[in-house]
Amino acid sequence: MILYEYPFGESIRTTLRLEHLFDRLTTLMWREDPIDHHFALASIFEIMDVAARADLKSDLLRDLDRYKAQFMSWRGNPAIQEGALDEVLARIEHAHHGLNQVSGKAGQSLSTNDWLMGIRSRISIPGGTCEFDLPSYYAWQHEAAAKRQQDLQQWVSTLAPFAEAVKLVLGLLRDTGQPHMVAAPCGQYQQNLKDSRSYHLLRLRIDPGLGLVPEISANRLMVSIRLMRPDAEGKLKIASDTDASFELTLCA
Repeated sequence: MILYEYPFGESIRTTLRLEHLFDRLTTLMWREDPIDHHFALASIFEIMDVAARADLKSDLLRDLDRYKAQFMSWRGNPAIQEGALDEVLARIEHAHHGLNQVSGKAGQSLSTNDWLMGIRSRISIPGGTCEFDLPSYYAWQHEAAAKRQQDLQQWVSTLAPFAEAVKLVLGLLRDTGQPHMVAAPCGQYQQNLKDSRSYHLLRLRIDPGLGLVPEISANRLMVSIRLMRPDAEGKLKIASDTDASFELTLCA
């Protein structure tokens, strides 16, 4: 099954982008080839760009506070295991404390590293990090893999509180949804959102064997999904001749 996720608001959109970048960074930094470490650095710079929103940190802290209050309200509920509840609250408290200790925006401490910022200024230029442009960076790429990994770990550690908070907030949000199968006759599905819940994330799982790609549009009032089929050139066209089904989850 292929999982697609669609954010209802800009805050969750930014959080999903950061999760995507942190996952990519984690994969690349533990490889040993210099080209992988080049793109690990590029991922760090992308994280800094995405996280440049002034309200990102306050948004994450607000979400953590909201979840903490919600879980605290479940104390004494016989249907809730106290041990599991304590574990989740401890994770929330740890993420909140770590994020609160960070001064400024994500990666702000890295912005004082002239060597890194020199790479950052040229990495978006096609071929801008050649050896004749950045000889010191070229020399770093010829260091032992363990040395490069150690450097990357040091730089990534400054971003770790944001990575922890992003992973926890999205994990708790995803846990609020209840998946169910829905039908899309002629490749189309619509659902009115009439209840009082404020949804933040849509999750859609579909069988890749169907060869269909969902085109999702959603807001606080309605969800609209069209199942598209790529033609020989990859252009998507609505599969109006196809009745299909997929798993849908709305998370609040």
